[in-house]
Amino acid sequence: MTSDYILGFEPADELAKDRESLRRRFWIKLKRVAGSLPFAEDLLAAYYCAFDRQTPRHVQAALLGAIAYFIMPFDVVTDMLPVLGFADDAAVLATAIRMVAGHILPEHRDAARAALRRGVDEHAAES
Repeated sequence: MTSDYILGFEPADELAKDRESLRRRFWIKLKRVAGSLPFAEDLLAAYYCAFDRQTPRHVQAALLGAIAYFIMPFDVVTDMLPVLGFADDAAVLATAIRMVAGHILPEHRDAARAALRRGVDEHAAES
């Protein structure tokens, strides 16, 4: 039993294994914070890449881990702070993206921009 379980939180690696739960929780959190998230497009591009069947498994694993970290509740207080609240999430995501940048294709970025233009609410209902 890890300290995360002791504290009542599901570790990111366990969450990343349950793709449907991760998808659902991702859209719920994104809907709640999209307006204050300066890296929303990068996060969505990573999401689309992670769930693309053509993406290699090791790339999916790296991106799913970063996405799982984003939706983890353990830093909920810090996420509410303006500007600094998502700094840790942005750092984790930026690191994952740097590791796999060649796999995030223009199609993933286009899908991210399109989802932001349509609005997160509408897209969340479609997924």
